[in-house]
Amino acid sequence: MRIGTIDVVIIVVYLAGVTLFGATYGRSQRTIRDYFLGGRTAPWWALACSIVATETSTLTIIGTPAIAYATNLEFLQLVMGYVVARVILCIILIPQYFRGEFYTAYQLLERRFGTRTKSTAASIFVVTRALAEGVRFAAIGKVVSILLGTGDRVSVAVITLLTLFYTFQGGMRAVIWTDVMQFCLYIAGSVVAFFLLLHRIPAGWTGVVHAAAAGGDKLRVFDFHFSLTQSYTFWSGLIGGTFLTMASHGTDQTMVQRLLAAKSERDSKKALLASGAIVFVQFLLFLLIGVMLYVYRLRIPFAIPGGDADRIFPEFIVTQMPAGMVGIVLAAIFAMAMSNASGSLNSLASSSIIDFSRARGMDVNNSARQLRRSRQWTIFWGVLLGLFGMIRWGPVLVAGLTIASITYGSLLGTFLLVIWNRRATARGAIAGMIAGLAGMTAIHLWTPLAWTWYVLAGTIITFAVGSAVSMTHRQNIGEQDSANGSAAST
Repeated sequence: MRIGTIDVVIIVVYLAGVTLFGATYGRSQRTIRDYFLGGRTAPWWALACSIVATETSTLTIIGTPAIAYATNLEFLQLVMGYVVARVILCIILIPQYFRGEFYTAYQLLERRFGTRTKSTAASIFVVTRALAEGVRFAAIGKVVSILLGTGDRVSVAVITLLTLFYTFQGGMRAVIWTDVMQFCLYIAGSVVAFFLLLHRIPAGWTGVVHAAAAGGDKLRVFDFHFSLTQSYTFWSGLIGGTFLTMASHGTDQTMVQRLLAAKSERDSKKALLASGAIVFVQFLLFLLIGVMLYVYRLRIPFAIPGGDADRIFPEFIVTQMPAGMVGIVLAAIFAMAMSNASGSLNSLASSSIIDFSRARGMDVNNSARQLRRSRQWTIFWGVLLGLFGMIRWGPVLVAGLTIASITYGSLLGTFLLVIWNRRATARGAIAGMIAGLAGMTAIHLWTPLAWTWYVLAGTIITFAVGSAVSMTHRQNIGEQDSANGSAAST
């Protein structure tokens, strides 16, 4: 069974509508402050929706139910760390970002350590974001291949082109307000799927609880035993999730750009904290859908193409949902894909133009040339991400999180050097980043450490090596100064 005409119409109307809506903001773009920060005019609640829409990808809506379908609700322990991290970021990092006119997160490093450190950190970001977004693009390919029976590459190309069009035209304002629309749509679509499943399962929620308990306690949330090799325990979830989100929301330009787009520091904090409450409820919803899919499939078996658990929710949508609802839920999945893509395109372009620019003495707020170059970078990244989306990455949610976790520690460790080590030097910061990347690559390849611990491990390596090299560097400088002074006196 494939989707019917009414569902195709809903999807096409949505795709066309959101693309045209986003493109209308192109007329208001005059400077790169408008293009990359939306002129700092967005209200905090819109930024909160945009933050959630950006961290919620197609990976999330098909990968999170797949995890609960195959295991239980223990992934929610990681989400608890997501919430804790937001409180910490409001205390230690957001105030730093509002002590100047910043366009990217890495300008904070430049202020302390100089241009080389900024460019090194930005390089880590663009590589990580490009690869991680490639995984997200591949996820939408899985969805469309199920509903249309075509290859993945066509769907990746369509989403890339549509998103590129309105992001190119509308900049950050288009990104934020289309994020708000897409957030409302995918939440509505997910709620529709939840209640439809609940209606289809005999005895409703009671039936879910009984069948889930019989299936191996699939409603279990907490696992309090300590393990460095198991991904979802209370400790790896809370601690690992905290460090992962401190890195993703505090040092990744895709998220920091939304915080910088707030009218004030206070609005930035409100947006981040509100997004934490929303994201917890949202992940709980997705995980419960996964458990309910497990219970539903016990009674009404339907095929999972290739035995791939990531396809369980898309397959339920196209084979079990009534006409009309299929189109709404699939449009919601497209909404998430476009939301992620637009945010990544704009943040990659902003980092490229700001963090790697060699220009000096340029008024970034009134430069038509810079605005034109920013749009050219948007096109470049759109094409590259589309190509990355055509690679086959394996299980999408874990693949995306693992890629980010390997590199995030080196970024977070460097930012903590800025905040907590006043004696840190640029040489120490760069050495720490390199050591963090090398160390995490080795850990990933040759140890059984669970990926949820990766960011913590990378942060410790980066901070420790950065501090040690900085101390040694300062001692060497001191010895050289002493030697020069002695030579001068003789």
